[in-house]
Amino acid sequence: MRFRSLGSGSRGNATLVECNSQALLIDSGFARRTMLQRITDAGVEHSALKAAFVTHEHSDHAKGIQSLCEYLNIPFYASFGTARRMEWTGHSLWRCLVSDVPVGVADMQVTPVVVPHDAHEPLQFVIQSAEGRRLGILSDLGSLTPHVVNSYRECHALQVEANHDPLMLANGPYPPSLRARVAGAYGHLSNEQCADFIRRVKWPGLKHVSAGHISEKNNDRNLVAQVLAEAIGCPPQDVPLLSQDEMSDWVALND
Repeated sequence: MRFRSLGSGSRGNATLVECNSQALLIDSGFARRTMLQRITDAGVEHSALKAAFVTHEHSDHAKGIQSLCEYLNIPFYASFGTARRMEWTGHSLWRCLVSDVPVGVADMQVTPVVVPHDAHEPLQFVIQSAEGRRLGILSDLGSLTPHVVNSYRECHALQVEANHDPLMLANGPYPPSLRARVAGAYGHLSNEQCADFIRRVKWPGLKHVSAGHISEKNNDRNLVAQVLAEAIGCPPQDVPLLSQDEMSDWVALND
């Protein structure tokens, strides 16, 4: 199993996961043409994509899902709350997700994890290969619940949100209501919260951690690297930071 980010940030998010020449997509916050091009640029045939999974209805995660899946004629999985908000409940390609109930797709098992975020029924995902390798994708949550922490233990790789620096957010351009939303228990993880999460789930089998959904207005990439480096146990320059407009390298979970 291997994975790569196709883009991560406030203007669009998508992660491609591949196993045995079959692939699935976590979120599609970009237009269909952009997504198809990025999948091609990742070296994956469109026919290899077997399903898409949606974390929640916000446009930077869900706006391209329906069009992409209709074009490729593949199912898209989302919670009932997300589907109702997106008016998908009558769509023939929609499949309903229930938190903690695994779904098998493309030689992988995808387990939805309910998270605290200001959406109608938001989920994040832990993906496991047949060999037992576990990838945790976690973003768009404002606080770390015991259930979230327990769900992401013993992952071999993590792609986790480090959205904002509290001081930059407090002094940034957002109006007070939006600052309160981002910093609240149903908003987004700060750099320090991300580091705390890493410390709480870190174990000898965790070999890769990347940080994403980094705010362009309320964070600094160098600051993210500095805060997370101690938690990960590496120099700041070795902390992988995901980009809005560039795809990450492939990360393999086979070793």
